[in-house]
Amino acid sequence: MTPQHPIDSVNWSAWTPTIRATLLFVFRDGQVLLIRKKRGLGEGKINGPGGKLDPGETPVQAAVREVQEEVGVTALDPVDRGVLHFQFLDGLAMQVHVFTCVSSTGEPVETDEALPLWVAPGDMPYDEMWADDRHWLPEVLAGHNVELWAIFDGDAMLSHRLIRT
Repeated sequence: MTPQHPIDSVNWSAWTPTIRATLLFVFRDGQVLLIRKKRGLGEGKINGPGGKLDPGETPVQAAVREVQEEVGVTALDPVDRGVLHFQFLDGLAMQVHVFTCVSSTGEPVETDEALPLWVAPGDMPYDEMWADDRHWLPEVLAGHNVELWAIFDGDAMLSHRLIRT
């Protein structure tokens, strides 16, 4: 069956994101720090901490700031793991820079934005995450870099392309 909105229906070479954001996966003691989002896009879903870039911020600066704001952990020496490109049928176009880090300070705390969770990499709760995560996140957790393009209608992923870089 051909998807109703195949990945090539978007002119990705001319595509411009309306939102630039980050995700940062902190590793500690054989586990990965995740959050259950309490508000905003993806509310109720489990994901990595992260969020929108502020004006003048680099993606890595935004990733570190967002983890501090969302769960009180300071990520040290994040490693760039790739870029995700999302086009939603409602017009939202989001570019997400993905990072990992193996060194951090502080203990995670719940905030009004997020409930922190430590999860073993082999136990990712993909059924409670965005549909694309099960495609690219295992690659990132294994130390690979990725680039993903995906088309969504609300929570439903209609099509995607993943490249391990």
